Amino acid sequence: MAKIRVGIVGCGGIANQKHLPSFKANSDKAELVAFCDIIPERAGKAAKEYGAEDAKVFTDYREMFADKSLGLDLVHVLTPNVAHCPITVAAFESGYHVMCEKPMAATTEDAQKMIDAWKKSGKKFTIGYQNRFRDDTQTLHASCEAGELGDIYFAKAHALRRRAVPTWGVFPNKALQGGGPLIDIGTHALDITLWMMNNYEPVSVTGSVFYKLGRDPKGPEGNVFGPWDPATFQTEDSAFGFVKMKNGATIYLEAAWALNVLKSMEASTTLCGTRAGAEIHHGGSYPKDELIYNTVEHNQLMEKVISPAGVVDFFEGAASAEALRENTQWLDAIQNDGEPLVKPEQAFVVTQILEGIYKSAETGKEVFF
Repeated sequence: MAKIRVGIVGCGGIANQKHLPSFKANSDKAELVAFCDIIPERAGKAAKEYGAEDAKVFTDYREMFADKSLGLDLVHVLTPNVAHCPITVAAFESGYHVMCEKPMAATTEDAQKMIDAWKKSGKKFTIGYQNRFRDDTQTLHASCEAGELGDIYFAKAHALRRRAVPTWGVFPNKALQGGGPLIDIGTHALDITLWMMNNYEPVSVTGSVFYKLGRDPKGPEGNVFGPWDPATFQTEDSAFGFVKMKNGATIYLEAAWALNVLKSMEASTTLCGTRAGAEIHHGGSYPKDELIYNTVEHNQLMEKVISPAGVVDFFEGAASAEALRENTQWLDAIQNDGEPLVKPEQAFVVTQILEGIYKSAETGKEVFF
């Protein structure tokens, strides 16, 4: 089977930490033939380290898409959030499959444009929610599909950091990112929670967004990634939302880069069903992923704990287990005309809810969909 020819748009952190090592591990399935970045040296470095012998370097994605000599099949969009929409739409219009990093878009309007372009193209489309491919999330999802938790009517999506504000790239830049921790790490927690519940019909959302520690002159003290500049910290530092679903279920979402809290975790979830409950603890305070079921057996309250060996996310130079699984499943879906695990319609709902939290916080009112 011919290798999939891939173009990379955006050669920064997420490309080098997640996507490029994964493609290297899947070199029998795909080859990287084009690299685009507004910083030419960055694209050149990526091409030298990961590209095919004849790989080309670009600073304009439109020129890359127009170069038919590349024989592109697939484009990975790995740019700041606000650029996801125009690049993805252009890629579909040029006839390529697309993977776009999370979140799908900074706004529902942009996400809808991406959905529309995808449906017109007849190509495949997925979003980079690699946390679905972890051992703990895969196990819990299998339990949910088997009905072991019963009807899941209340859930919490956790994405809390005590002091771990990303101080590189454009993370605190609201104009380029569209938001802070809510759409950066909150998006992962919400994605796995909705996926476990298999519920993508939100009715309304109420949200609160805070600009407290990020703009406090003493806020940067103790930050894991070094001090940030409060004068240029434009996004929120924490956000919280309460989501009501069409079937009556509710979801509480908490997201923070900096919050005075003892327990921190990311891409984690708490599920409460009619037959049992379950919790995933990942990141922050948990060196190893934990999956804990709570139920009743023989008239006794029981807890079942699974603590698999932890995996370091995006270890430099090598693909993490979940990133490689994500890449492999995606390439297989393209080669074998299958379905990607992360479906665009699901990612659209995540963006819809996140935008609703921002709007609710801004207006002080419940937002209805």
